[in-house]
Amino acid sequence: MDWNLYDAVLFDLDGVVTPTAEVHMHAWEAMFTSFVTARSAADGIAYPPYGEQDYFQYVDGKPRYDGVRSFLDSRGITLPEGDPDDPPTAETVCGLGNRKNDAFNQILAAEGVQAYPGSVALIERLHADGKPMAVVSSSRNAPAVVAAAGLTDYFGLIMHGGLAEELGLPGKPAPDTFTHAAEVLGATDARSVVLEDAINGVAAGHAGGFGLVIGVDRGAGAEALTAAGAQLVVRDLAELVPGEGEQA
Repeated sequence: MDWNLYDAVLFDLDGVVTPTAEVHMHAWEAMFTSFVTARSAADGIAYPPYGEQDYFQYVDGKPRYDGVRSFLDSRGITLPEGDPDDPPTAETVCGLGNRKNDAFNQILAAEGVQAYPGSVALIERLHADGKPMAVVSSSRNAPAVVAAAGLTDYFGLIMHGGLAEELGLPGKPAPDTFTHAAEVLGATDARSVVLEDAINGVAAGHAGGFGLVIGVDRGAGAEALTAAGAQLVVRDLAELVPGEGEQA
């Protein structure tokens, strides 16, 4: 791995820098399990229950409301779109998304967050060598999670779902948020590295023609990440830290 070939490094957050992908998984499971159970009873239809594979197939890496729509489509359930200000009790796409976000914040507050040691080692090494870095996350909670992990000062930009909406940028699997982050860091797509654990995120890096797309296998599977466009797959970012005496 020759980091000198690249001018910027773009990190997804949940599952790449912090283990908060698991918190998101638990929050989605709690919300959708409750919703599907109630909806099945109300409609008199035995909708298939929410399972772990649903997270990877319909939700992982997408902006929150896109994930809600995708899962509902998979079950043939139609809800009004609603508004981002909808309360978590609302039976709308936005209401369900906000319900999931409440569950996420409750779990995060109870359990806290600590970055993966291998990810911290790579971030610290690249920072020491002056490599511009950004977080590119679909989650609106990204700034709070990065701050809770004590890593804010390492990144020139934290691109999150709320900022993407303000800028009118489509979320992953579109490459636009990665492209914007590279531009802010003064780099081109072709000279930037994308690190992603989600199929949709890897697909975004591939679609944007980034110089290197690295898949981080935290459960999606190396084959699936490669099929989505990852040119290299690792289990932990510690594998990418240059050896002693090498230059990053």
